[in-house]
Amino acid sequence: MNGRGIDWPVRRSTRAFVGEARRVPGYGLGDLLHGYVYGRWPYFYIRAATRPATLPWAFRLLSAWGARLVGRQARKADPQTRKKHLADTYHGKVVTTQNAEQLVTLNVEIDLRNLEQVIPYAAARDIVLRSPDHIVALECPCRAAQDDPCTPLDVCLVVGEPFASFVADHHPARARRVTQKEAVDILRAEHERGHVHHAFFKDAVLGRFYAICNCCRCCCGAMKAWANGVPMLASSGHVAVLDAGLCQACAACVPRCPFGALTMSADGVRVNPQTCMGCGVCVSHCPTGALSLVRAPERGQPLEIHELMTR
Repeated sequence: MNGRGIDWPVRRSTRAFVGEARRVPGYGLGDLLHGYVYGRWPYFYIRAATRPATLPWAFRLLSAWGARLVGRQARKADPQTRKKHLADTYHGKVVTTQNAEQLVTLNVEIDLRNLEQVIPYAAARDIVLRSPDHIVALECPCRAAQDDPCTPLDVCLVVGEPFASFVADHHPARARRVTQKEAVDILRAEHERGHVHHAFFKDAVLGRFYAICNCCRCCCGAMKAWANGVPMLASSGHVAVLDAGLCQACAACVPRCPFGALTMSADGVRVNPQTCMGCGVCVSHCPTGALSLVRAPERGQPLEIHELMTR
């Protein structure tokens, strides 16, 4: 017990999550249970979604039951509609390192809604940050689900309350509180490794932004789903462009692109603007500075939090 009350039999962070949920219009008991399961057992949740065959048989049955419960309405639709439904409930927005740093260095609470030009999904597109300087670095559930994961593991940044405290309280062995400077250091180090920053949103997590994940295409469930036609990742709102005059056709950028948007041809490097998600990884790894990011209005608006706050 401390000045904030008794942390038993229900943790304060759980009570805070429930209290916040009650203030979200249309957020029902099913959503609350879904959100609690996702936050309380994310490693089971992600493994069940990405590698169900690796679960013990009893957990496979539980996973199948949960999938039926969550996807009952979606299964009635055709496959493409079902993919869109899944993406609407759980998705990520690609953000550049600069924009990701803005999200983890805020010192004021914000409440931004109706962001369909930035977060082009029907659900889960609000940015509501309470205590934005409360940040937790969590071991990535996608990486933890792999037999030979990329390292380091603790690169998922849970931002703001009630999410940061909920994760820290329920996963003390896998999560640690970090300062804003430490969060920036994690972002920069992951960018240097060639990984992509995604701001993640989920309907069951109060229908809003809750974390920045630093994703690799070999482990990330969202990137694998995107590659298989599930549109759960939105472009940063930028696209890479090539200055042919600076390009030396070294092809160093081609394997670096996490989305396969760069190819090498007889004419040199080519950028596929339809596949490019505007993450900026190639820009940082071009030795001659031949690649740069430019705004692509047709791909939506960037998640530039400072700009959004001044509208």
